[in-house]
Amino acid sequence: MNRTLAVECNHKEDQKVTLFGWVNTVRNHGKITFIDLRDVSGIIQAVAMKPYEISVEDVVKIEGKVKKRPEKLVNPNLATGKIEVEIESLVVINKSGILPFPIDDSGLEIDESLRLKYRYLDLRRERLQKNLKLRHEMISFMRQFLAARGFIEIETPVLTKATPEGARDFLVPSRFQPGKFYSLPQSPQQYKQLLMVAGFEKYFQIAHCFRDEDPRADRAYGEFSQLDIEMSFVEQEDILKLTEELFKEITQKVFKKKLLQYPFPRISHQDAIKKYQADKFDLRQEKDPDVLAFAFVIDFPLFEKTQDQPISPSHHPFTAPREEDIPLLDKDPMKAKSYQHDLVCNGLEVGGGSIRIADPNIQRKIFEILGYKKSEIEEKFGHLLTAFTYGVPPHGGIAPGIERLLMVATGEENTREVTAFPMNSSGQTSVMDAPGEVDPKILRELRIKTQ
Repeated sequence: MNRTLAVECNHKEDQKVTLFGWVNTVRNHGKITFIDLRDVSGIIQAVAMKPYEISVEDVVKIEGKVKKRPEKLVNPNLATGKIEVEIESLVVINKSGILPFPIDDSGLEIDESLRLKYRYLDLRRERLQKNLKLRHEMISFMRQFLAARGFIEIETPVLTKATPEGARDFLVPSRFQPGKFYSLPQSPQQYKQLLMVAGFEKYFQIAHCFRDEDPRADRAYGEFSQLDIEMSFVEQEDILKLTEELFKEITQKVFKKKLLQYPFPRISHQDAIKKYQADKFDLRQEKDPDVLAFAFVIDFPLFEKTQDQPISPSHHPFTAPREEDIPLLDKDPMKAKSYQHDLVCNGLEVGGGSIRIADPNIQRKIFEILGYKKSEIEEKFGHLLTAFTYGVPPHGGIAPGIERLLMVATGEENTREVTAFPMNSSGQTSVMDAPGEVDPKILRELRIKTQ
């Protein structure tokens, strides 16, 4: 197909071009009609000397010649504002019905349930197009940055086993083993540690994670993505240095923003609570949207008391205690500190990680402190403890959240604005009528009964 994108016309003055796209606006001035055509690259003005039966959002094919606009008609707000296309032929490929809402504004005043019902239309608006293109650019940069430093991208299973990550699991029934269930991963935690045992010293993936927890502005219900990084033969500072180098470059080269400080400050959990009354905070004196203020929070307690549990992991049960605090595991575990590290930016926690436990005896002791019986430890974690008996390297990592980073970069108020097809706050997938009922025959096959 001999197609020219809108922005390419800037270099094709007096040449014939073929354009495809959507009708953005139509302005009829009697003998002359101005049509703004929108494609993936932008908008270009086309001029027709005869009437056409077209309306906004029709998909059309335009053939014509690129001409320089008269000086007084140049549009400085348009990337193609110095040119226009004189239409020689126009074909309507597909007509559009009347849209359920306007798409030429931010859309933030429109009821979100309506926007998500017609998300394919909502995504046509410029703001969301920019957000998703920025997401693509950020992830592409992450891949290039890590690959250049010897990291290997490895995918881990989505159908796996329930692990204690602090939220409810999404369960998937097994047809071959009736009464048993797979779990969708809350993170690839154990798999990435097993990859370290396997000898892949530098691993990463853009991991899809699933958590059945109440929605928040900084985490949508159901699913989210994270940059999952794990490394062997490292200390905590090695992980922090890699992370700050990555996000320094992303901030400057992808987000086109400034850093408040570099290197990023390291602030102890105790000092953060004392100074900011929280372990996530905003270091900016003024809320300047063009400045990103990253910081690391370190020296977290290994355990914490929660509403449901007298003793629970502050991060997860695979986080290593600081060497000097290992004796406290037998005496007063609540006083032990860990090698957990969180990355915060502009008031949001945008990533977290730790040095992991590499000693199977300490790992088993942590499980016992958390109240697991020996049979439970073997059933839930036996595969990991067995792997650790075959020579496990010291290792650790971090997992920055894709959506939270984009929230910071774009200034959006929730993760749904940087996700293509998010769930709404009640857990319904946009566009699709999910969750939905299942054919009783399939339920019988899976030996599942519903009330």
